[in-house]
Order: sequence, then C-alpha cells, then structure tokens
Amino acid sequence: MKRIFDPIHHFIELEAGEVALLDCAPLQRMRRLRQLGLAYLAFPAAEHSRFSHALGALAMGERIFDSLRRHDGGWFSDERDYQAQRKLLRASLLLHDVGHGPFSHACEAVLGVRHEQRTRAILALSEVRSALDALGVDHNDVVSLITGQPAPRNAVLKEIVSGPNLDADRMDYLLRDAYFTGVASGRYDSDQLVGSLRVFDSNGGVLGVDGRGLVALESFVLARYMMFATVYFHHTTRMFERVLQEALREIWPNPRALDPIESFLEWDDFRVFDAFRASRGEAATALRERHKLYGLAAEFNAEHDLSAYDACLEALRERWGDAVWADQQEQLMHRLPLLGDAPTVLVQTHAGLLDAARASDVIGKLSGRAYWRKLFLLRGGTDLDEARALCRRIVEERRALSAQ
Repeated sequence: MKRIFDPIHHFIELEAGEVALLDCAPLQRMRRLRQLGLAYLAFPAAEHSRFSHALGALAMGERIFDSLRRHDGGWFSDERDYQAQRKLLRASLLLHDVGHGPFSHACEAVLGVRHEQRTRAILALSEVRSALDALGVDHNDVVSLITGQPAPRNAVLKEIVSGPNLDADRMDYLLRDAYFTGVASGRYDSDQLVGSLRVFDSNGGVLGVDGRGLVALESFVLARYMMFATVYFHHTTRMFERVLQEALREIWPNPRALDPIESFLEWDDFRVFDAFRASRGEAATALRERHKLYGLAAEFNAEHDLSAYDACLEALRERWGDAVWADQQEQLMHRLPLLGDAPTVLVQTHAGLLDAARASDVIGKLSGRAYWRKLFLLRGGTDLDEARALCRRIVEERRALSAQ
C-alpha cells in the first residue's frame, strides 16, 4: 500500500498494482502536462499537473463509489462484484486524461486529433495493457468507461468516470483548479454533494441526487459557472492560447508527423518550451517572454443579447480590418434533457424524480449554453485606447436606447 498526500483529498492510498500502473511512462508523462495549460500566465500558482488531477479523480471517484454502496448495497451482486467494479473504476480514473497533449485543447486544435482517440491508442500499448492485466482489469472495459465506445456495461460507472454532469473528473478539477488559482467562488460543498448521490432505477441505472443535496448541487453548478467566467475563459489565458497555437504551428509544420502514438508521447509541455527556445518566430518569442501580441478591446461575458457585441465587432473591423480578433467561447453549464433521452441530473423530491432544472430555479437559469465573447486588437499599428473608447460608446448608446 502506498500513501500519497494531496492538498485537496489529503492521503490517497494506492494498491501495489495501481502504483505499477502509475509508473508506466505514459502516466508519468502527465507530470509534465499542466492541468490548466497557460492559465499560470494569469494565475501564477496554477502550475498543477494532470498527474495530480488523475490521483484526485481517483480519490473523488472512491468517495462517490463508497457513498453509493452505503446507501444502496444492492447495487452490487456480491462482495466480489463490488471489488471488481471498484478496481475498474479506480484504474479508469487514473487513465482518463492520459491522451492529452501539451497544453491540452490548444494542442488538439493544431494536431486535429481529439484526446479520447489518443487515449484509446495509449491503452493499447503493451506496457499499459500489461499493468492493467496485472491488476485484473480488462483494458477494453477501461476504454469503454473513458470514451463511451463501445457502450459500457455499467452506466453508473460510466457517469462517474466521464459523465455529462456528476463525474469524478469534474468534481476534482473544480476543487483543484479553484485551490491553485485562489478563486474562492470555484469551490462547492463536495461532502454534501457526494453524500447525496444516489442510483435511480431509470433506463438501467442513472446517477442522481437526493433532495437534501439540492443546495450542494446548486453550489456545484455555480462553481463551474464561476470557474469558466473567472479562469478558463480569462482574457489573458485566451489571448496566449491563440499565440500558442501560432507557435505550435511553427514547430509542428507537419501535424501528421505526430499521428503515431509513440511520436505523440514524446511531446510534453517541457519539450514544447524547449522547442520555443530554439525558435525565432514571433509567437514563440511572445510566449517565452510573455509579450502581449493582442490587447483586449471589449468583453461580453455570459450575455444572451449579443447585439452590442456584433455592433462593436463590425465597428472595429471597419476601422482596423484583419487586426481584429473575435474570440467566441460557449459552454454547457448543465445538460438539459433533450427529446427525453439525453443525460441529465435527476433529483428525488416530494413530487418524485425531477430534472434538476425543474427542481431548482438557480440551475434552471444556468442550464443550457452560456456565451463569452471577447474582442482583441493586434498591437502595433493600431490604437487600443481608441478601440476601447469606441466599444464603450457603442455599449452606452445601446443601454440608453433600451432604457427609453
């Protein structure tokens, strides 16, 4: 038994076979992948890795699993079934992010291959398969829980590993990212939420929340909203991610060269910056020395009425043309049931099982897509102060008209 101390979950215990799995090169590589990519350029303490998050997801998944068992032991046929599912869950959570590349989603945009596809290839490597075999875990079951293809035999385990709303991945990274960025509004009541989770007998079993945990679920949804607004879509992070993509194209002129999984695994955040040091390109230099190639002219956060944004974009492009960059991001805060069969969060209320968006006005208002729009101007040959004044004037004029 190995004990690892973690600032979020405190002591995390690993069995010998899990330690051997962690020692595999593809998992050790996660130590050299930042969980939040370039967010450390805006939040200096956000240096935590995908390796620590994988351990945290395992710890959170264990808490969820044990809580479900305490409230409904009939979910397992016997002790052997419980142990087998527990082992599969823990291995899957350790491996769920193993397919990420340097700086995560910025890398995917350049290489054109999603991390789930990389994960499938990594799990097929002999080193990883041997470690899973030694644990008594079928690698095909792990692939199924992480990617959803083929459909997993246990729908509840799938939700815990990679579900749309209540997965251990999301539950850990919100707490971890809030801790390392110092964003207090990103925290939620994890004890109450985990203790309120239940398996409801709906379409073969679905993860939901007891009514007494509704406030905790609200805090969870709000925390996710706050982290997107404050950290994940922070204007400094978004600006440098655009520059990063330009720099990656400089060092990877042929993205297909990284298609073989062995070639892909040779790259991590450290090697990328080593390559940037040797590059004389403008984007690589800007990342090395934190030069801001773009300036923020205006931002419109989580606004449903995009008419002011559209008017500002049109005015800026009329004045500065291609020097204007419009960054458009959107995110589902909580999955709504669509056509009666989409994943959702069920809440046990006095009126029966309800979708969380109906059980809570707070969640109902946040459900669906939230939009973040930012307008940037390329520095050099443009006047950022003039651009900001222009956008302020347009926004103020529209507010005045709407108030009439």
